[in-house]
Amino acid sequence: MEKDDKIFIAGPRGLVGSAIVRNLTQKGYTNLLTPSHAELELLDIHSVAAWFEKNKPDYVFLASAKVGGILANSTYPADFIFQNLVIQTNIIHQSHIHKVKKLLFLGSSCIYPKNCPQPMKEEYLMTGPLEPTNSPYAVAKIAGIEMCWSYNRQYRTKFIPVMPTNLYGPNDNFDLETSHVMPALIRKFYEAKINNKKTVTVWGTGTPRREFLHVDDLADACVFVMENAFLEEYYKNKPLLNIGTGKDISIKALAGLIRSIIGFKGDILFDKSKPDGTPIKLLDVSKINQLNWFATTSLEDGIKDILPAVEKYF
Repeated sequence: MEKDDKIFIAGPRGLVGSAIVRNLTQKGYTNLLTPSHAELELLDIHSVAAWFEKNKPDYVFLASAKVGGILANSTYPADFIFQNLVIQTNIIHQSHIHKVKKLLFLGSSCIYPKNCPQPMKEEYLMTGPLEPTNSPYAVAKIAGIEMCWSYNRQYRTKFIPVMPTNLYGPNDNFDLETSHVMPALIRKFYEAKINNKKTVTVWGTGTPRREFLHVDDLADACVFVMENAFLEEYYKNKPLLNIGTGKDISIKALAGLIRSIIGFKGDILFDKSKPDGTPIKLLDVSKINQLNWFATTSLEDGIKDILPAVEKYF
């Protein structure tokens, strides 16, 4: 990418999109396209087509998606599959129509089978049943991956899907009804501390293991993928790159770490009547590591980094 190329970030105000905007700005890119919802309705094919015709982006980061944790996925399964399918279909197709040079599609580690061998390699995709609690979202993301591959094969486009692990960061969603596990736990412990509560209740048994990636690391990886020409080999077949730290932690240990960082003195209770989700989710990141990209933010530093964001709720 050249510094003055037109770069469209879909979802520029979300957790991932805002991090990509920050990274591109820091690296000197000057022509970022970050339309508001009023300017571009991604669920409307006519709005998307008209916007592409007018703006003609050179590069696209497809970071817009409907996302959420177990509760949100279980409550709104139709919204998760419909909205994600429509958003990615509109953007991928218009990127082809308007000859975008490269598109990066952001998927999710939940695309891999529920009982996938660990750590999860890219080639394990579609080798077993999905986790039921988020299968509508996973199916939509798998469709986006296949769509990128299909357009590459038929039209010689350069659309590459990347699969990030569980993300967190300063622009996260701390709504307990719709958030992922990391921001939900941070909010719970912070709220318990300022309200002098004696306990914090965590969903499930605490035994599942999860990998967490700071969103600024993800953004750096995404820009890295788009900048480097040596990735051409991935476009020839079925490109797919996991992005993560290669390290995981149990939910119980994570809760303990957050309690320690926030300074909550009470006890942690586990509600075993609530679902655990996939037992283990750890990505094999050897492929992107071999390309000389590595995550650099420690979990402890990352948690400390987003504490100011949750303080705004109180």
